[in-house]
Amino acid sequence: VQLQASGGGLVQAGGSLRLSCAASKTVFDNVVISWYRQAPGKQRELVATITISGRTYYADSVRGRFTISRDSRKNTVYLQMNSLNPEDTAVYYCNEYGDVLTLDWGQGTLVTVSS
Repeated sequence: VQLQASGGGLVQAGGSLRLSCAASKTVFDNVVISWYRQAPGKQRELVATITISGRTYYADSVRGRFTISRDSRKNTVYLQMNSLNPEDTAVYYCNEYGDVLTLDWGQGTLVTVSS
């Protein structure tokens, strides 16, 4: 599954960023897509998931601050991140929903939150 994450950058604590995940139409219409992140020295973790029908799921650490959404006109999944804190600093990846240990990983996008 080919997905391309973008939109990372440097932001101050309390700020916001929106990440984008571009997909082909076939992938967008048939694959449950998730955002994951890997902080320095930590294991990759699931952050948020959106089903094809639009149901959303969040990790406890981001619920209420992050919003995952999908735009069928652009075949893109977004991750709106608000109230960022330094603990959110990580490389963020989008991928199909699955086992983080067995999925193939592309290039992510780095989010750095300064205190």
